[in-house]
Parts: sequence; C-alpha cells; structure tokens
Amino acid sequence: MGGFSIWHWLIVLLVVVLLFGTKKLRNVGSDLGSAIRSFRKGLQEDESTEKKQIDDASNRGSETPAQKSPSETRND
Repeated sequence: MGGFSIWHWLIVLLVVVLLFGTKKLRNVGSDLGSAIRSFRKGLQEDESTEKKQIDDASNRGSETPAQKSPSETRND
C-alpha cells in the first residue's frame, strides 16, 4: 500500500484523456499557463510599485529638513 507506481499514473492519465479529450486538456493547459503568467506579471508590477514608493519616501525624507519639536522652538 505504498506510493503509486508508474502504471497507476499511466492508467489515471489514460482515463483523464478518455473523459476530457486532448483538445479540452490542451485548452485547460493553455489557460493555466496564461493565468500563471498573469499572476507573475502582477507580482512583478506590485514589487516595482512598492520599490518606487520606498524610493520616493526616502528621497522626500532626505530633501526636507528635520522639523523641530515644539519644545525646541519655545522661547523661554
């Protein structure tokens, strides 16, 4: 009762091909591939947007002088 042998997987593959047909399986494969590509593209865009926001924030922080706290600006 261990793992599945190669013959088990071949029989499962044959049954799936007989049930769905090669054309339907090809369409499912191409749809899955395009979904994965779209997901990766979305991740890359998100990372580049996040990096740009971090860069913008660090540039803004270095361009503006530090503000003094209200206790430092009081003239006693």
